[in-house]
Amino acid sequence: MAFQKSIFGEQIDKLYETSPAGQLYIQQFLSANCFGDYQTRPTLDVKMRELLTYSILISLGGCEPQVKGHIQGNINVGNDKATLLSVTTQLLPYIGYPRTLNAIACLNEIIPEN
Repeated sequence: MAFQKSIFGEQIDKLYETSPAGQLYIQQFLSANCFGDYQTRPTLDVKMRELLTYSILISLGGCEPQVKGHIQGNINVGNDKATLLSVTTQLLPYIGYPRTLNAIACLNEIIPEN
């Protein structure tokens, strides 16, 4: 959970506080599994992991709330909007226009253009 908080900050505390009692275990599973088991492996640095997570989520489609969270996570670890847009563009021929446009809409919502 400490590693998860290092990326997403106070948002993690809010998720735990607002989770219905009967669903809190999902947050706990996510913290333990995604961040305890996978994110702490030593080979890839946190910037690359967040970039890969963003790439996978936009490729899946239908994950816009998680995409937005990981856009912010990417920003928090040092990846900028230009990098995220470049990755999104690189994936275009593989994920198609609808998923690409959804990802760009998420990017623009979280990081508006100047």
